Amino acid sequence: MALMARYPDNYFELAIVDPPYGIDVNKSVRLGHYGGKGKKWDNETPTKEYFKELKRVSVNQIIWGGNYFGLEPTRCFLIWDKQQPEGVSFASCEYSWTSFNQSAKTFYMRPQNADNVRIHPTQKPVKLYEWLLMNYAKEGDKILDTHLGSGSIALACHNLGFDLTACELDEDYYNDAMKRIETHKKQITLF
Repeated sequence: MALMARYPDNYFELAIVDPPYGIDVNKSVRLGHYGGKGKKWDNETPTKEYFKELKRVSVNQIIWGGNYFGLEPTRCFLIWDKQQPEGVSFASCEYSWTSFNQSAKTFYMRPQNADNVRIHPTQKPVKLYEWLLMNYAKEGDKILDTHLGSGSIALACHNLGFDLTACELDEDYYNDAMKRIETHKKQITLF
């Protein structure tokens, strides 16, 4: 909230956020090894004031976990199909609410085929964020993320040349994300 208060109305063309879903994901022993064990960040959902402020500072929004929040209806849910086999107890997909007046779309990728570095229990793939940016942002757009987490969106923005403003309240996740981002920026891509 403090970060968003700094900016005038519609300062960012696009906000892509992944706020807590309020499902206490960290209670899972299996997920604890991604740096989540014992943390309480996912015990509650953001307030109505958070969503009001997010919509004030950004022209458009993509909100992961949109099905967990009391948001108005949208035509354009975006779905990450995790291509999980039957019988797996984890969610087989995740939804994002969007402000776009377009048809719903689906991105397909198994989490196991995503990023090599896992530092957050709800980490999204860099390729997912690249897909979002390529399909819902325009060159020169300023991007906002209020829940940086593992920094996947920062890597996607770097790869595609987008200006990102982001914040993360958890010091451990912030420090790990900064290391991940700096390591990524030092890598050379050969074509």
